[in-house]
Amino acid sequence: MDAQEFKKDFLEDIKADAAATGEGSCASFVTAFARYLQEADYLLDFTSSYFEGIGKQNRKLRVDGYVYDEFDKTMSLIIADYDVLDNERVLAKTQARQLQNRLIYFVDNALNTQLHRNVEMSRSCSDLVDLLREKRSEIRKYQLLIFTTADISSTIKILDSPEINNVPSECQIWNVERLFQLCGSDIGRQVIEIDFKEHTENGIPCLEASDTVTEDFKSYLCIISGTVLADLYDKYGSSLLEGNVRSFLSTKVAVNKKIRTTILQQPERFFAYNNGISATTMGVKFESTSQGLFLVSARDFQIINGGQTTASLSNARYRDKADLNAIFVQMKLTDIAGTLENEDATTLVQNISRSSNSQNKVSDADFFSTHPFHVQMERCSQRLGARGTGGLQFETKWFYERARGQFLQKQMRMTPSQKKKFLLQNPKNQLITKTDLAKVRNTWDGFPHIVSKGAQTNFNDFAKKINDAWEKDDGLLFGDKYFQETVAMCLIFRYTESMIPHQLWYQQGYRANIVTYTIALMHRLIKIKYPKQDLDLLGIWTRQMVPVIVQNILKELSELVYSKLTDPAREVENVTQWCKREGCWNSVQSIDYNLPIEIESCLIGKDELRNAVRDAKADMRIEKDTDVMTRIVEIQEEQWQNVMSYATSKRMVSPEELTALKIACQLPLKVPNPVQCKKLIAVLDRLYEEGFKL
Repeated sequence: MDAQEFKKDFLEDIKADAAATGEGSCASFVTAFARYLQEADYLLDFTSSYFEGIGKQNRKLRVDGYVYDEFDKTMSLIIADYDVLDNERVLAKTQARQLQNRLIYFVDNALNTQLHRNVEMSRSCSDLVDLLREKRSEIRKYQLLIFTTADISSTIKILDSPEINNVPSECQIWNVERLFQLCGSDIGRQVIEIDFKEHTENGIPCLEASDTVTEDFKSYLCIISGTVLADLYDKYGSSLLEGNVRSFLSTKVAVNKKIRTTILQQPERFFAYNNGISATTMGVKFESTSQGLFLVSARDFQIINGGQTTASLSNARYRDKADLNAIFVQMKLTDIAGTLENEDATTLVQNISRSSNSQNKVSDADFFSTHPFHVQMERCSQRLGARGTGGLQFETKWFYERARGQFLQKQMRMTPSQKKKFLLQNPKNQLITKTDLAKVRNTWDGFPHIVSKGAQTNFNDFAKKINDAWEKDDGLLFGDKYFQETVAMCLIFRYTESMIPHQLWYQQGYRANIVTYTIALMHRLIKIKYPKQDLDLLGIWTRQMVPVIVQNILKELSELVYSKLTDPAREVENVTQWCKREGCWNSVQSIDYNLPIEIESCLIGKDELRNAVRDAKADMRIEKDTDVMTRIVEIQEEQWQNVMSYATSKRMVSPEELTALKIACQLPLKVPNPVQCKKLIAVLDRLYEEGFKL
């Protein structure tokens, strides 16, 4: 797949989505574009918010969506340049400037005119105007994003952007080719490349930790000035922080008070008091001078520990006008060598990140992308075939994207015929991402207010729940049945998403909130009226369609939910913010609606559910036992003898474990049973911690 093929597929998907939802091609274009950027960690979230009008001095105003980053206080505003008949059109600098100005004029009018009184309260843009006014003293940077279907003129190198209301702004143009380069790269996300000489004359003084060199990475100890670190954060914002660290810190946005006090009162002691930062790169350049070794550039620079230190320095300079010239910070830098495969390199970075943060209150759930839950879901998705629909005479798969950009990456090196076969077996509309799964599951479990807080916050909440459940039950609940039920929830979710725009009452706003609240309410009503039954999700999986009676209920409930969400008597005027409150969910639960008796044909008894859960656990137990036994028998007899020799000499095994070891030493003539295999795994883990290697 090349860039032109990607663009063709992308635009065809836009047209298909627009036809299905009725929201219009431009709105579908912006949503799809933003979704890709979310998956690549370029945007933390996205809220559609279309507005077009005339402001003061007859200037044209326009906005199509926005994202507000609570951590680095960046307001990203999006405008679309979409042409359904785009044929090698080129976006010239003059046109780009016009689009940029429409965003600038929109913000100016939102802040300095009565625009907030002229925008209909039922429109999501009303919430954006309120948010801009509410956060006007907090916002540190406006990021203006132009999404275009055109090619970008070669004359556009940098699009200068003026201050907006005395706040710096920057403008970036994204076309489909640039999106392809981002998503189709080996890393699958935005790569930050830093020239340190732009910030300091010689670069960053450093020392190679030569004794730590391995085939996988090299380590360096560096001293970076507080001024340079703040400059980097001001320029790159939270994208400088490794995704998992950013997710964790986004819930703790307040600047660390002790760090701030040291910056303001005793800057010369900052180096002694602060633990420093840890960072990773995928490539570095150095220069040797008479003064020593200097780091002059780094590719894919990510801070994996020390996010609050970095943000605190920037904030203290910005808010308190602090002088950072006397502040220096120690930095441990790990350069991942190019010998590792992409996924192995990503895993290594995440393991370093996890270890670097082990002294903080950051659980494995905060580093959830490598959790075995995802591996299990991926295995289920690859194994389970779904009934073909729309006339298909063969089964298809619901592709679970465990790693970022996995679905696209698999197509990159395929021939056209291979790609066609792949997409027939794995349709694009059957792709499930990690955030999709978290969204449908938290909705079904009755947390629509958490879902409404955005993909990142919702994912973190879901991750913690899954982490706890996994540890409690050793993952036995998360097998085929769990995956099939999740797919059924996705079918319900996607039906509701496509149905709402076609309703006469819908006014192009709050669709995501309406969807999650409607489905959560339907499930709650079922549980209340039929306490000994539940919706037959496995039946929906089997048929690969939402029953008509469920469709009708969702249609009726969605209108009631919309009226409740936008009720003038709501506690919070801003609808988007109101949907994030538990009080909003309590309000929606007060909706008076009687489920039709026909719903009973779509329910399943709790006894049947309990039996299904028991059978699912039994299947998972067998599968886990098989995996453990496979791992044991793959180890050679001689290796087991070394294990037993080491373990007995160190007196590190119990009598039961010793019995299991003796059997393992007789492989393949004798094979340990599942219980003994688990004991052997525990022995290997214990010896590994003591430094033993097979």
